[in-house]
Amino acid sequence: MASEKILNEKKNIVKEIIDNVKNSESVILFQYQGLTVAEMSELRNKLNDVNSSIKVYKNTLLKRALDDLNINMNEFLEGPNAILFGESLLEPIKIISDYAKGHDKLNIRVGIISGNVADINTIKEYASIPSREGLLTMLAGGMIQYVKDLSISLNLYAEQLEGKE
Repeated sequence: MASEKILNEKKNIVKEIIDNVKNSESVILFQYQGLTVAEMSELRNKLNDVNSSIKVYKNTLLKRALDDLNINMNEFLEGPNAILFGESLLEPIKIISDYAKGHDKLNIRVGIISGNVADINTIKEYASIPSREGLLTMLAGGMIQYVKDLSISLNLYAEQLEGKE
């Protein structure tokens, strides 16, 4: 039987996983087998810039933690998996999705977005959403059209009033 020390270590790891999942807006489970150490380091560095991290846990410990959270991802817990924990919702998803496009060895399997299990199609939808800055630019572009139309209308009205005098 496992020693008390090993059991406590495993309990601490399970607690760490639970805390990370609870404190993350986006959690992505992916396969990384075939990526080099340099490629994984590059991905980690990109994710560190947006306060996200990658961890590798034993699937049995990950399953135990997910079971405690009432999250069922058992069919994805086979083979070597890594898990991404992101503080923000979109940036980590965009980074790992873009990275997966350039590295066919990285295979995104499933995720937890805002506490709900998300399949690969949902993750792809989130990855296609423009960044906050992009959305603000689109909003400003849409609003400027109304200001332009208003200025043209006011100018025409002013010219019409000048013609009556």
